[in-house]
Amino acid sequence: MLRKTLTLAASLALTTALAIPAMAQDYTIRAVANSNENDEDYDGLEVFKSYVESASNGAIAVEIYMGTQLCSNGAECLQGVADGSIDVYISTSGGAAGLFPYVQVLDLPYLMQDDRVAEKVLSGDFTRTMRSMALEDSGGMIRLMTIGNTGGWRNFANTKQRVQTPGDLKGMKIRTVVADLPQELVRALDAAPTPIPWPELFTSLQTGVVEGTKNGITDIMSMKFPEAGLKYVTLDGHAYMGALWWMSNEKFLAMPEDMRRVVVDGFYQLQQATFASPKRKSIPAYKEFTEAGGDLYVPSPEEKQAFAEAAQPVYEWFTANVEGGQEVFDAMQAAVQTATEELDAERASDIE
Repeated sequence: MLRKTLTLAASLALTTALAIPAMAQDYTIRAVANSNENDEDYDGLEVFKSYVESASNGAIAVEIYMGTQLCSNGAECLQGVADGSIDVYISTSGGAAGLFPYVQVLDLPYLMQDDRVAEKVLSGDFTRTMRSMALEDSGGMIRLMTIGNTGGWRNFANTKQRVQTPGDLKGMKIRTVVADLPQELVRALDAAPTPIPWPELFTSLQTGVVEGTKNGITDIMSMKFPEAGLKYVTLDGHAYMGALWWMSNEKFLAMPEDMRRVVVDGFYQLQQATFASPKRKSIPAYKEFTEAGGDLYVPSPEEKQAFAEAAQPVYEWFTANVEGGQEVFDAMQAAVQTATEELDAERASDIE
């Protein structure tokens, strides 16, 4: 197990690192994202790099590695963070679920109503709760720095028909990632979950291996899925596409306090950039989709409530089957309630 095999080595390495005085211009952060330069992850890393290098007066250098130069998937990359060959890595919840299964809470459907709620939740104590859990479960080796966004909101999209109610998905073969929770959601809606690797999705849509998927509009258009027959998108917004930014805890703690503060502030800048990027990129993506003949449907509040009610078994599955699931689910619910109440009060004040 990661924790058992690496805790002792990490303790010895950390003790050694903390005993060495800080050297100016002697910190290099190697940051990895298994995506490309058109992605929100890259936007965030560029902002992070610019801020950290400037605010540290050149004491910290940030090297960005896009794609699979240093590692190729969540398990491999997180192992790299643990053993120190990678300093920063961004994963989806699915990519980290093998090591930290409770991060799938980000995929629980219809918990967060809109961007303002999601951004408030992910900027507060909920993320600190997740950080504490991950540090404990990794033996103090992997630190969750922040949670941003990587593609907006997940929506149901398909090649067959407009989806207005959960019943419209019945029997449809929906592509999911390998993680359990997205498959449970698709089953709850009486559709057929079909795990397919991302690079194979275009061909799978084209050949009918799958008939639908759960993605944001920017991913749909960047991968040219309409050319594979995807014509219908329902903006149910069932999950905020959270991006988990991990850092080697050894690397972080080896820095003096002033440099750690720069890194923390850098991740705040990164988070804000990834919050904003999908909103801007979605505008031309929606336009391109509709101009190509795509059908874009916005569910009514009553229709969206029907989706939420149909998805209730997913919450029960998560709290009963995921280690740490009840704790993180309670934390998420509390954070959403607090954020919603605070935002409602702010809106009431702003419109007076």
